[in-house]
Amino acid sequence: MGITNIASEKYLSFTTYRKDGTPKSTPVWIADLQDGTIGFTSASSSWKVKRLANNSSVLLQPSDARGKVKEGTEPVSATAVASTEDFSRVGGAVQKKYGMQFKAIMVFGKLMKLLGRGSGTDTAIIVTPL
Repeated sequence: MGITNIASEKYLSFTTYRKDGTPKSTPVWIADLQDGTIGFTSASSSWKVKRLANNSSVLLQPSDARGKVKEGTEPVSATAVASTEDFSRVGGAVQKKYGMQFKAIMVFGKLMKLLGRGSGTDTAIIVTPL
């Protein structure tokens, strides 16, 4: 599955790895960044961001909103990096694709940050398929 196909999906199962090598998957939105990479946004306090600091290898696979992978699809190997500097660029691409849903998530993230529950959505994850 090429980058264009993976980027056209609404949800992807994004698999990172714990320090002991155990895979951990979570569903994410994804947007094509038009430079051979794809990306999404997350909170810097999220476990997926913390796991990326230890291991940049990830797997991507089309899924539903709950992370159940689509039948007949194969995982795509990739590397991923977390970046606060690229948040505006990646956030803009995600907002363009998901519209009001993205805005609602941003408001929710800000509310949670005000309540002391996390950092809010403040980090871009840039994924480069291998």
